[in-house]
Amino acid sequence: MRRLALGILLSLASAALLAGVPDRQRQTELIDILQQDCGSCHGMTLKGGLGPSLLPDQLRGKPRDFLIATIREGRPGTAMPPWGPILKESEIAWLVDQLLAGKGAYRQ
Repeated sequence: MRRLALGILLSLASAALLAGVPDRQRQTELIDILQQDCGSCHGMTLKGGLGPSLLPDQLRGKPRDFLIATIREGRPGTAMPPWGPILKESEIAWLVDQLLAGKGAYRQ
């Protein structure tokens, strides 16, 4: 009985941790958005263009919450649009994590 309770508890904890992670299909769609839509200003390799570089070394030192807010709200007075009306907060957070890990750039 104790093992069953522990197994259920671990399953619930795992589900709670993964609740904010998009499923694999949505992750693919989000990477496409990052590469195509974000890449149109930030460069296809995210090294910069109209918008600044989104590579990890350029993002280092910027708080994660700041990056999430920038994507969600955009940057008034710049070409950076708000993505909050289109993307869920958890999706924006996932994208920021991909950028910080260097996993968002277009790969040939």
